[in-house]
Amino acid sequence: MKLCFLVEELYRHDGMPLDVVRQLKAWGHQVDVVRPGGSLLRISEEVRAGTHDAWVLKTVSGGPGLTLLEAAAAVGLTTVNDARSIRAVRDKVLTSVIARQHGLPVPVTYSAPRAALFADVPAELFPLVVKPADGSSGRGVRLVSDPGGLAEAEQSDEGQLIAQPYVANAGSDLKVYCLAGEFHATVRRSPLHPDAPVDERAVPLPAEVAAAAAKVGAVFGLDLYGIDVVLGPDGPVIVDINDFPSFRQVPDAASRLAGAVLELARTGGAERAGMLAATPRVPVPAQGPHVRSHPHPVVGLGPGTEADMVAAVPEGARI
Repeated sequence: MKLCFLVEELYRHDGMPLDVVRQLKAWGHQVDVVRPGGSLLRISEEVRAGTHDAWVLKTVSGGPGLTLLEAAAAVGLTTVNDARSIRAVRDKVLTSVIARQHGLPVPVTYSAPRAALFADVPAELFPLVVKPADGSSGRGVRLVSDPGGLAEAEQSDEGQLIAQPYVANAGSDLKVYCLAGEFHATVRRSPLHPDAPVDERAVPLPAEVAAAAAKVGAVFGLDLYGIDVVLGPDGPVIVDINDFPSFRQVPDAASRLAGAVLELARTGGAERAGMLAATPRVPVPAQGPHVRSHPHPVVGLGPGTEADMVAAVPEGARI
């Protein structure tokens, strides 16, 4: 197959997706790597030529690559992920509205151009997590304990912000990765607690979280994506959705992802936005701690270990 990878400048030397490119080439496929932010492109001809079986994007929010991917989709070329799906999860205001409309467990979300304006959020919803509406990789995420702390949370040139009630954790989140219907779960350090002692590792995927992750793919029409989850007293809470994440700690990630890209290029990718996906495929997980019920309401960071985060799922509900 012949594939075109659009790689933004931030990821120019990054193992993901370049390891995937190397794997595809090792399998005998032709892969062109285009740097939208660092190359001269005769874009009208490159796209209209239609010589690639699929276009793949590793983007940053607001980067030029998404426009090129949308251009490829506009002339009928296969893209991984769907360009419209990427746009929907890159704008966190839009993401929140779509997610809650479809019943996904996403916190109530407020939007404002400045952090100080979140002072009008009901006091009982504090602490708040404040972050840029177009942020990624934990950039600009901060925890504001009460309205009085909003002035200190002000940062210049951030653009639109969102704020959501904080769902407590012991310094870590559950990160779930999807590769064309195959799901993997890992424990990751929370960007809100960068100094927390966290054993980042693969863990079993609770059935309730697997169902939520599959529904994210169905609602947004994503094939390659990740979600950040905190397990609250009422079940999993999705605190972020990302297209084409790092897939860190996924076993044999480059080969799995390369295989998924080929499958999606052959099949045309997801044509299922707004529809429930098939039952997710969950490989046999690496050895990890058993999940157990969380004994406390998730309203503030309390004592406990990082393992306390993987919780709230009954024994019989595990995958």
